[in-house]
Amino acid sequence: MPQEQYVHRSTMQTSEGPQVYKVGIYGWRKRCLYFFVLLLMILILVNLAMTIWILKVMNFTIDGMGNLRITEKGLKLEGDSEFLKPLYAKEIRSRPGNPLYFQSARNVTVNILNEKTKVLTRLVTGPQAVEAHSQKFEVKTLSGKLLFSADDNEVVVGAERLRVLGAEGTVFPKSIETPNVRADPFKELRLESPTRALVMEAPKGIEINAEAGSLKATCRTELRLESKDGEITLNSAKIKLPNLPQGSSSSAGSRQKIYELCVCPNGRLFLSQAGTSSTCQINTSVCL
Repeated sequence: MPQEQYVHRSTMQTSEGPQVYKVGIYGWRKRCLYFFVLLLMILILVNLAMTIWILKVMNFTIDGMGNLRITEKGLKLEGDSEFLKPLYAKEIRSRPGNPLYFQSARNVTVNILNEKTKVLTRLVTGPQAVEAHSQKFEVKTLSGKLLFSADDNEVVVGAERLRVLGAEGTVFPKSIETPNVRADPFKELRLESPTRALVMEAPKGIEINAEAGSLKATCRTELRLESKDGEITLNSAKIKLPNLPQGSSSSAGSRQKIYELCVCPNGRLFLSQAGTSSTCQINTSVCL
C-alpha cells in the first residue's frame, strides 16, 4: 500500500472515534420472554399442585395405592375392588373372620387352565343357573367324607339318608338300586308306575312290613303271587276273599255259612258250600 493512502485511512478512523455495538434483547422481545417464563412457572406450580392432589386422593404411599397394599405375602385389598380385565392369581382369600364376596352384573366365571391354556374345569354362576363343567363333581365334608359325586358313569350319594321333599315324590326313568326304601315317620310310602309295570327284584328276597298299619295291594287286571322254588305262606288270623264266585250245590232252603275254597285248573279260586265230602267237583262250571 502507498504511504499516502495509509496515512489518509488512519486519519479518518481517528477523527470518527470508536464504534459501540449493543448485545441483548430489548423492547417488546424482552417483554414476551418474561411473559413466557412467568407462564412456564405457573404451569409448573399447577402441575405440581395437581400431582400432590392426585397422590392425596389416590392415597399413594410407600406400601401401595388406595386400597391396594403390597405386603410380603402378596397384594392386599381393603374394601370394594373392581377389575375391568381378567384377574390371574394363585390364591384369593379374605381376612380372617370376614366373608369373601364375588359380585358381577352378569355372571362370575372361574376357569382352571392347564399348561397349554386349555380349560379343564369351569364354574359359571349366572342369573339363571349355576353351571359346573368338569370330568367329575364331588361334595365332601370337612372330615373328607364323600356326600355327593357325579361323573359320566354314575351319581353317588354318600349321605346316610337321602330325603326328597317334593310334593310329587321322585321320578326314576329307569331302574333304581337301594337296600332300603322307607318313608318319614307318620308318612305314607307309595311305589307307583302310572303307565308301566312295577318290578322289584332281589336275589335274597323282598320283605314288605307294615308294623303299625295295614298293607294293601290293588291292581286293575291280575295280581299274581309266584314262587318258583319255594312256597307262598299267608300267615294271618283271618284271610278274607270277599269277591270270589260261589257255587250252588246245596239243597234248596239251606242257609249254611260254611264254604269250601276250591281251585280251578287255570288257578281261579271260588267258594263252594261245604258238604260231607268235597263239593268242588260239582261246581266245575265256575271254572269255565
